Amino acid sequence: MAGKRGRFITFEGIDGCGKTTQLEMLAERLRALNMPVTRAREPGGTAVGDAIRSILLDSATVRLAPVAEVLLYFASRAQNVDEIIAPALESGRVVLCDRFVDASAAYQGAGRGLGWELIENLERIACRGVKPHLTFILDIEPATSISRALERNRDAAGAGAADESRFEREGLEFFSRVRGAYLEIAAREPGRVVVIDGERSRQAVQEDVWRHVRRLLEIS
Repeated sequence: MAGKRGRFITFEGIDGCGKTTQLEMLAERLRALNMPVTRAREPGGTAVGDAIRSILLDSATVRLAPVAEVLLYFASRAQNVDEIIAPALESGRVVLCDRFVDASAAYQGAGRGLGWELIENLERIACRGVKPHLTFILDIEPATSISRALERNRDAAGAGAADESRFEREGLEFFSRVRGAYLEIAAREPGRVVVIDGERSRQAVQEDVWRHVRRLLEIS
């Protein structure tokens, strides 16, 4: 991140791990300290990305080839980097992103069996050196993931929200591969990636998140 004055923090984990909630809690906490915060999400976050998101997450999308899937994710990511993430970092803001490249490594690289090399090559093209300073992986059991995600989608459907349940068609074996990949990423990059037990209460998880963020941002 040479030349970038801001700080880039990402939240990762299998579906239902609570990462979006933790990102929102952290954003509120930083804004209370008058710190400039930009939120981003993947897929989506831009007009182009939101259109891609509707394809990737809608349960009506069927027979999407794994390579097509990963290319769509990186197309959304490239737009996100250009339009939101890189400009915010250049202006010195703290960028909080709900998923980034690690998600593709876990879901498509491991979950779909595409491998690490393809993800690394696409990262170089789409992200052009933009990489998180700090990544949280909220770790939960695959059975917990499926249960939480199904409940979340039922609640969303009842509220009239968009159908984003395509990945809930996957079983325990798929989410076990994804979880294993996330833990492998953490083992590879311990200086960047922090694994947090996501089975605990929201507040307990947030306190762990806050301890690491305070250190990164030098908050007393």
